[in-house]
Amino acid sequence: MRLATIALATALASGCLPARAMPSTFGPVIGNALLCRSHLDNRYFHDYLTTNFAPAYKREGGAYWFKVDATLWGAEVKEVMVSDDSSERVFIGALTESTPEELEAAIRAASGGAFKVADASRFPLRVSNRGSTIAYMNDKSKIYCSKFKSLPVR
Repeated sequence: MRLATIALATALASGCLPARAMPSTFGPVIGNALLCRSHLDNRYFHDYLTTNFAPAYKREGGAYWFKVDATLWGAEVKEVMVSDDSSERVFIGALTESTPEELEAAIRAASGGAFKVADASRFPLRVSNRGSTIAYMNDKSKIYCSKFKSLPVR
């Protein structure tokens, strides 16, 4: 028992806790946010991911990074990023194991969402009418929704 407690304490201290299983709400909560179909509240998503997976394993580039073991639209998701308060925008993003073409086709088949190629470059962005964006991330893809922050309440 003591050894298990020491192992847990070590994992907590190093931030190396394994990701938990995907909750049934992951698709509606995270998927709809990534498709810009819901209000973006970085505190809500941070708390949701911490509660259902594990605390963020790093804070970099204006975001908290979470390791997840999940699927969206049939695509394997390994990481989710949520903006921190240093960012001038509020956003949520996910890295998938699919190419942008595969991810776009999966989203279209699962939810009917359509994306348009934004330019004629070798690695073009794909953007939906709601503002969701699919981008190349090496040989995989990143999908994100990003919006301006609301004015603070007085």
